[in-house]
Amino acid sequence: MKTNLLTILSRGFILFSALSLLSVSLMAFVNPQSVMDLVHVNLSNTDAFSSIRGVYGGVGLTIFISLLYLMRKDIHMGLIFLSMLWGFYALSRLMTIFSEGSLGAFGTQWLCIESILFGVSVILLFLHKRTLAVNY
Repeated sequence: MKTNLLTILSRGFILFSALSLLSVSLMAFVNPQSVMDLVHVNLSNTDAFSSIRGVYGGVGLTIFISLLYLMRKDIHMGLIFLSMLWGFYALSRLMTIFSEGSLGAFGTQWLCIESILFGVSVILLFLHKRTLAVNY
């Protein structure tokens, strides 16, 4: 695969991931309950609202900004980061299956999505590493 095409695909994947995370982050900042509605959990106090804003909003925005930086400055590191991010998301859901039992429709759907995104990031990382080795 040509290096230029691989760079475009890798940057596109990093941007897609960043924008996906940004959408949840913005949702959490504006209305934390809307994030928790996805899993049918009611936030009942200000500490709960604050925690969802902090974790999904603040941390999500930090990840978004970090991914934009990596997309421009270090694609290889961006792909490593996304491999870990999507892989650990999927692992967390698998741990839940083994610890607490079957996932609902939401969790099952996201396990599939996160596993696919993990696979894409690993494939791009492998191709990117191979291209780096050939160029040196």
